[in-house]
Amino acid sequence: MLEIPVEKVEEDEEGAVWHFVRQPLAAGTQVEGHIDWDRRFDHMQQHTGQHLLSAVFFQELQAPTVSFHLGESTSTIDLAGGSLAPEGLERVERIVNDIIGQDRPVTTGFVPHAEAEAMLAAGELRKLPDRQGTIRLIEIADCDRNACGGTHVRSTGQIGGLLVRGVEKVRQGVRVEFVCGLRAVRAARTDRKVLSETSALVSSGASDLPAAVGRLLKEAKASAKERQKLHQELAAFEAASLVKDVPIDNGLRLVVRAWKDRDRDYVKLLASRTAAAAPSTAVIFCATDTDPVRVFVARSLDLDFNCGRILRDTLARLGLRGGGSTDLAQGDVPAEQEPELRASITEAIQRPMEEAQGRH
Repeated sequence: MLEIPVEKVEEDEEGAVWHFVRQPLAAGTQVEGHIDWDRRFDHMQQHTGQHLLSAVFFQELQAPTVSFHLGESTSTIDLAGGSLAPEGLERVERIVNDIIGQDRPVTTGFVPHAEAEAMLAAGELRKLPDRQGTIRLIEIADCDRNACGGTHVRSTGQIGGLLVRGVEKVRQGVRVEFVCGLRAVRAARTDRKVLSETSALVSSGASDLPAAVGRLLKEAKASAKERQKLHQELAAFEAASLVKDVPIDNGLRLVVRAWKDRDRDYVKLLASRTAAAAPSTAVIFCATDTDPVRVFVARSLDLDFNCGRILRDTLARLGLRGGGSTDLAQGDVPAEQEPELRASITEAIQRPMEEAQGRH
């Protein structure tokens, strides 16, 4: 027997229901449909959980749901309004799970459209779909009544529990991520595994993990500060050595170097320090650790040219972009074009100096 999954189902304007499958079927083929029950029941749990969660948010915090998304692993609802206080969120989650534990009936009913409109006007329904004809209503006993055409469990106990996973601010309000039933079990198991693995890495119990991570972050911040200080000292020392090795020619000390094994932030720092290490100094440094190459141009304060303009103009002639300030600029160039760019920058820096020397 050939099994072909149904990808989606649509109803056309004439009321015919179309099933879209992964491969064509010959006309006249006899087919028998089967529901993927595990998937269907999972969706029933998440969908009914959403009804319940939205109802309690509205009742407790006057926060109406404006949209719902059923995802593969988690689901979300978007609530209108401002931020949610942690205690309010915890109260809603607790009430939802109390109602799940009470195993209240979830029933389906049908009413004429006019009656549904009257119920909406009386506040007995939160919203109505944009359609005519008979309206299908889903009711959670003593909690919620809503117009809906989806699939739902028979009682709240079948939702199996609801876990709020997170909250974030979005354009229209607040987005609440949640899981129900076996998804909640899987999420809790995954969280526990992550906690256990992280605790093992820092040699700490799960309950002590926040303090341990805080301590590590504090130590990392102190180490980064010390590393930055060492970088500054190393750059100053190396800059002094670089300018000492390059003599002044026509009023200019032009230091050109490339590094394949240096951090780009350090090369930038070194360019700045080298330019400041001695008068009449211009710098063209390249970090060639990856492609594209990053090029830095810097100058001492006594020189009269604009690094940002020179680099921007030379890159533009290659169809590239970059720039910076008068004293320090940077840009990226493909490795095969780096020699051409370096030569153009060198000419742009040297030409005005040579012309000035010629006038004298």
